[in-house]
Amino acid sequence: MRKILHSDLNNFYASVECLLNPAIKDLPVVVCGKVSDRHGVVLAKNMIAKKAGVKTGMVLYEAKNLCANLVCVEAHHDLYLKYSRAVKDIYREYTDRVESFGIDEVWLDITTCHKHGGDPVKIADEIRTRVKTEIGLTVSIGVSFNKVFAKLGSDLKKPDAITVINEQNYKDIVWKLPVEDLLYVGRATKNKLNKLTIKTIGDLAKFDKRILKAKLGKWGEVLYTYASGQDSDIVRTTEELDEIKSVGNSLTYYRDLKNDTDVMALLILLSESVSSRMIDYGFKLSRTVHLTITKNDLQSVSRMAKMPPTCLASDIADAAFKLFKQNFKWSDGLVRGLGVCVTDFTKQEQLTIDSSYTQKQKNKNLQDAVETIRRRFGRNIINKAIVYTDDKMVELNIKDEHVIKPGLME
Repeated sequence: MRKILHSDLNNFYASVECLLNPAIKDLPVVVCGKVSDRHGVVLAKNMIAKKAGVKTGMVLYEAKNLCANLVCVEAHHDLYLKYSRAVKDIYREYTDRVESFGIDEVWLDITTCHKHGGDPVKIADEIRTRVKTEIGLTVSIGVSFNKVFAKLGSDLKKPDAITVINEQNYKDIVWKLPVEDLLYVGRATKNKLNKLTIKTIGDLAKFDKRILKAKLGKWGEVLYTYASGQDSDIVRTTEELDEIKSVGNSLTYYRDLKNDTDVMALLILLSESVSSRMIDYGFKLSRTVHLTITKNDLQSVSRMAKMPPTCLASDIADAAFKLFKQNFKWSDGLVRGLGVCVTDFTKQEQLTIDSSYTQKQKNKNLQDAVETIRRRFGRNIINKAIVYTDDKMVELNIKDEHVIKPGLME
């Protein structure tokens, strides 16, 4: 039986800021992009602000209306990365199977860890205690026999807690939860499942898998596997992540794309999905973009090009659109589908004296802020303006509904 932990740093950004400035630790604190911008959004909040009703993604002036003494701190992503790495160094003392899920969440496979006689709860408690005493932060840890349930466990009790979901109790704990609590079930997927009268994770686990596949495609089968406790996805080591050669997503749209606006809007959504998954897998930069164009006669054209090293969705989309303009003419017909893929990865940040570095860092901070909001409220909660030119496109959740697991990628 596998022993999987999911460790989640509690209120990570805000906790780091309070750790570095003890004078504010007993006050309601939010981390935002720019303190001077009252229209900015809350990226993170501490427990005091949370209890006052402040939510991630809330507009800053709304948060201030809830808390007259709210402390607003600008984000310091370099510091968050430093603390994230320090915590992961502790994790790696227990196992080499440490897989990041963003900057503040990690899966650990401790099946072969022999500390405390291999007792996963005692190991989790030791990790929780060490992070608190050695780093000064708290974690919530889920203990289970697969990644999906371990992730659920870490979400159930916060802060500074351990939740065990095992083969004996998972139906009592997991199946009564709302279906949107399941990993990768965003707002669009939730709505589709609700229309099938699936309201809870238990409803999903008991539903006819054939109907799920008919309604949601292969993704329906994957979600059924998750809900029924059959997830067998491994926790990947750094070396195994290095073996991933590409990250991509493609989509055949419900109608033909008829102009450059249609194409760019879909390329943005695809590139945002690719960028987010690339960062989830731990890659800092990609140096090559691949574009696949499927015409309405179902003939496909694939092209690739080098681009300046980047992890920004906007850069990927721009590079893909440039390839599109170089290799497609509207006189040749219409576009039925598009695919975006990035390769040629590096996990090393590249230093530069280019004057554009500051702007690139601002763009990266903005993308991180948007990703934080999407992880909290669903990927459809915020989009670029061009996406709103098509109501159907706004409803797309390409990352969660068109997932390609690393183990299944070419």
